[in-house]
Amino acid sequence: MSALRAAIEEYLALRRSLGYTLGDVASGLRAFAAFAEHEGAFRVTIDLALRWATQARGTELATAGRRLQWVRGFARWRRATDPQTDVPPADLLPARYHRKPPYLYSDEEIGRLLRAIRHLPSPVGLRGLTYFTLVGLLVVSGLRIAEGVALDHADVNLDDAILTIRRTKFGKSRLVPLHASTIRVLAGYARTRDRLVPRRLTDAFFVSERGSRITHETARYAFARVSGQIGLRAPVRGHRYGHGPRLHDLRHRFAARTLVDWYRAGVNVEQRLPYLATYLGHVHVNETYWYLEAMPELLELATQRLEDDRKETAP
Repeated sequence: MSALRAAIEEYLALRRSLGYTLGDVASGLRAFAAFAEHEGAFRVTIDLALRWATQARGTELATAGRRLQWVRGFARWRRATDPQTDVPPADLLPARYHRKPPYLYSDEEIGRLLRAIRHLPSPVGLRGLTYFTLVGLLVVSGLRIAEGVALDHADVNLDDAILTIRRTKFGKSRLVPLHASTIRVLAGYARTRDRLVPRRLTDAFFVSERGSRITHETARYAFARVSGQIGLRAPVRGHRYGHGPRLHDLRHRFAARTLVDWYRAGVNVEQRLPYLATYLGHVHVNETYWYLEAMPELLELATQRLEDDRKETAP
């Protein structure tokens, strides 16, 4: 192991000890270490960091900027023990990340998607059912895909119709109540899973046909494959799955439809919004407010509500 790679692992261990969850940062810095070793570099330089951040053809400026910031954070720490370490300037790639506007699946698209997923090739007969149930759960609950695949059997309380979400994006657990119809589907999946794969290698609720926990990478692969088959993703030269709606957009759909339904029902959305933020696992309610800006229909409904309120209070 090179000194640079060893330093990166020490840096990651330190940040984890402080409570940080470092998924993309960890994998990114390890990729940087591999790039540096390939280049014969022993320490961080501005040129090395910039070439690594922008090396992939077609990399968006915002993505490259984010990758460079990972290296910059490490370099600032590393410089204390290796003064020859360069710290890339904060404005070297002054790109700001812009959240992609959500794709709102129609009911018809959701139906086609679930039917196609249910018929995924499956030697044992469980694969299609596993992803059908998982994706269906994301549709009706707004869970993140990482939260869905992280569910253990003990986290799915079929008697009380509640999920316990433990492995969250921000490290906070929460309870997610479910409709009785959703519980029936989950219970049916559990019975079939236990019959088809009686010996499992994990406590996970959603498992592969080998009895192991499925991952969000395999879930995204299955989703992208099926999306292409039914025309939701257009084929793109050089891109394995094409471009189009994402699995994460199911979460956006849940949040957006909830807000639209509230506005149309005439409820006080301002009062309800913190409940939705808690249900979705947002740290700040501002994250939930984002949907008002990202969706023209929601912004229009909110504006109309304000106009109605003004008319009611006008003398």
